[in-house]
Amino acid sequence: MTATLVRSPHLGDDVVGHLDAQIASARRLLSAVLRQGQSIRAREVEEVMARLADIQAEMGRRAALEGARTTILTTAGAALGIPPHTVTIESLADLLAPAEASAALARSAELRGLLAEVVREHAINRVLMRQELAFLDHLMRELGAEPDTGYGALAGGAAAHAAARGPQASFRTLDLQA
Repeated sequence: MTATLVRSPHLGDDVVGHLDAQIASARRLLSAVLRQGQSIRAREVEEVMARLADIQAEMGRRAALEGARTTILTTAGAALGIPPHTVTIESLADLLAPAEASAALARSAELRGLLAEVVREHAINRVLMRQELAFLDHLMRELGAEPDTGYGALAGGAAAHAAARGPQASFRTLDLQA
């Protein structure tokens, strides 16, 4: 006994339309991440924060797309006789007309590529931000503007710390005295 797949009349339009919306969202997200990287490199703090707001807004829009995705997967899962969370684009394509299946597979591949690029660029931005923060932390310690954060740090910040070291303490980059 073989199972007969029941094609849903509007499923193809729903899938392709949903993938188009996902691709548009992924492109906006990639654009914001790329612009954030440029702002980080240019050390434009306000622009970095503005791009972060753009990214957060797009992530909110993407969360809304998940509702539509869930509906599509539930419909496809019922038609295939499998749980919605196990539906793949390949199994979903079996429910679509050949032209729709081809379009859905192509859009799915494009979406995966865009999302992989977003992940890669976001990872680069995170590294850049860590480098900038580490450099700033180093500068602040060198200038003595930040208290020692180790055990036994004195209360009162850098001024209290410098006073506690005494008059002979000075900031030396290279100490050649024995």
